[in-house]
Amino acid sequence: MANQVTLSARPRTDVGRNSVKHLRTRGSVPAVIYGHKDQPANLEVNAREITKLLAHAIGEKILVELQIDGAEGQAATTKLSLIQEVQHHPVRRDILHVDFLEVASDEVIHTEVTIESVGEADGVKNYGGLLEHSLRSLHIECLPKDLPEIINVDVSALGLNESLHVRDIILPAGVKATSDADLTVFTVAESKTGAEPAADASAPTTPEVIREKKPAAEDAKK
Repeated sequence: MANQVTLSARPRTDVGRNSVKHLRTRGSVPAVIYGHKDQPANLEVNAREITKLLAHAIGEKILVELQIDGAEGQAATTKLSLIQEVQHHPVRRDILHVDFLEVASDEVIHTEVTIESVGEADGVKNYGGLLEHSLRSLHIECLPKDLPEIINVDVSALGLNESLHVRDIILPAGVKATSDADLTVFTVAESKTGAEPAADASAPTTPEVIREKKPAAEDAKK
């Protein structure tokens, strides 16, 4: 199941470009939490904490116990949530924004989880084939406690020109695939690389005949 971690957050009342700039200056990242029964709320999380959390995660879907400081005169709250989307700077790769999806521990969630292969396919190891990874993530439904960090698929028995489909994936208990069962996940294809046939060095070659060009004046006499 997904590793549930704790992350601190604070309500964010100021919005706009200038407020975000000031927020980043003090080492925070803007965020939003939405879903379940509450209205979306703007938050801020510590940049160092969220960066460390994502760096140590195995998969992209992380279950978070979000501890939100209370506004003035209000008590702090704890919300179970899923990191739904993380926006990065295109060059520096800094975290620009985080979306949290609030979930309930006793309600089924619908999400997608990354698929990775395990083992070396028989068609690759013994027949020189190439493993093609067609489906990178699987849509699933499950309770939050059963959410896998990643879906590992054993491809070692996959022979040359054989495919593995969604219906063939063995999922953890409590997890159900909602992607089309006929979608291809992995295929072992024949290698299409090959050397061009070499020229026969022993074959006779015909020398190129270069004829001497006659002077123009001599041609004119004829």
